[in-house]
Amino acid sequence: MTVSTVARETAPRLEEVAPATMRAWVLKNPNELELATKPAPRPGPAEVLVRIDAVAICATDLEVIGEGPPALVNGGLPFNQGFTPGHEYMGTVAALGPNVDEYQVGDRVTVEIHAGCGRCKRCREGMYTACHNYGANYPGADKGHRANGFTTNGGFAQYAVNHINTLVRVPDSMTDEEAALVVTAGTSMYGFTELGGLLAGESVVVIGPGPIGLLGAATAKALGANPVILTGTRKDRLAIGAKLGADHTIDSTAEDPVAAVMRLTSKGADYVLDCAGTEESVNQAIRMTNRGGKICLAAFPHGLVKIDLAYAVQNNIYLYGIRGEGRSATHRALALMAAGRFDAKLIHTHTFALADLPEALRHARDRVDGAIKVILKPQQ
Repeated sequence: MTVSTVARETAPRLEEVAPATMRAWVLKNPNELELATKPAPRPGPAEVLVRIDAVAICATDLEVIGEGPPALVNGGLPFNQGFTPGHEYMGTVAALGPNVDEYQVGDRVTVEIHAGCGRCKRCREGMYTACHNYGANYPGADKGHRANGFTTNGGFAQYAVNHINTLVRVPDSMTDEEAALVVTAGTSMYGFTELGGLLAGESVVVIGPGPIGLLGAATAKALGANPVILTGTRKDRLAIGAKLGADHTIDSTAEDPVAAVMRLTSKGADYVLDCAGTEESVNQAIRMTNRGGKICLAAFPHGLVKIDLAYAVQNNIYLYGIRGEGRSATHRALALMAAGRFDAKLIHTHTFALADLPEALRHARDRVDGAIKVILKPQQ
C-alpha cells in the first residue's frame, strides 16, 4: 500500500466533516424569502465547501431580491428556483473537492464573487467580472462561469461552495465581521487600480458615503491619493469618512459640491468615484473632474440618465463602469486592511442571526438606526 493510498484511506470522508443538510434562505417571488432546509452543497474539482461565518448585506442584494437583475439563474430571473442570494461573505473551509491541496480544512477565507468561465476573451485578460459567459452554468449551457449570490447559490446560508480562485486567506488578527467587508473594499480597489490606474499623489473625489463610497475614500487614501474628498448629504456618514481618511468632506446640502471641489483642487479632481448613481451625481462628477481625468461609475443608475457628454468629450474625460472586484483586487484590499491602513469596521453597524434576515434587510434598506453595513452570522 502506497503512502498516497494510506492518506486517502485515513482522510475523513466528506460526510464526516460536512453536514447533509443546512439552513438557507430561498428566494420565492419578488421580495419573498423563505428559510428552508436544503441539502448542503458538495465541492467539485477545484472547489471547497465554505462554512459561512459572516455575510454582509449589499444594496445589490436588495435589487436581486426585489427585481431579479443582475442575478441570472438557469438563463432567467432568479425567482422560484430554489436560489439563495447573498454574495459578501467569509468563512472557514469545511471540506475539499477532489485533488484540492491549495487549502486545508480549517482555513479562514474571504471570497470574491466571480469565477469566470476561463475561456472567453475577457476572462483570458483577467477581467472575469465581465465574463462573456455570465450566467452560463446550468445543464445544456454550462461554460463554467460562477458568480456566487448572482448566478449560483450565495451566502444567506450556513454553507456555500467556492472555486479556489475566489478565495483569500484571512489572518487570525482579523475578525469575521471585518473579513466580510473585504469584498466592499475590493470593489473600490478594482476601480482605482486595475481599471483606473490610480497613482499616489493624485486627487480623488468620492460621491456618496455609502459602504462602497466610505471604503472607497479609505482605499484611495491608503493608496496615496491626495487630497481625498468625500461628498454627500448625511453628516454622520461624512464624519465616518473623515475617520477613514478623507482629507475634506463636503455636505452637498449646504454647498455646491462642484464649486467646493474646484476650490480645493484648483482645476478639478484627477479621479472621481461616483457611488450615488443618479443623474445629478454623474453630472457633478463630469463637472468636477480635471481635463484628462477619470470617472469610475460604481453605482447602477435606475433607468436612463441625461449627462453632459459634450463637456466630457471636450475635456478628454474618461468614464468607465465597474462591476465587482476583479483581477484579485480583494487580495490587495485585505492586505491594506490587515496592515491597519484603514479600519473597515467603522462601517459595520448591525449584526443579526441568519433567522433574522428579513429584519436585517429592513435595516439595510431603510437605514434603520443609522445602519450602514449589516452583517449576518449564519452559525448563530
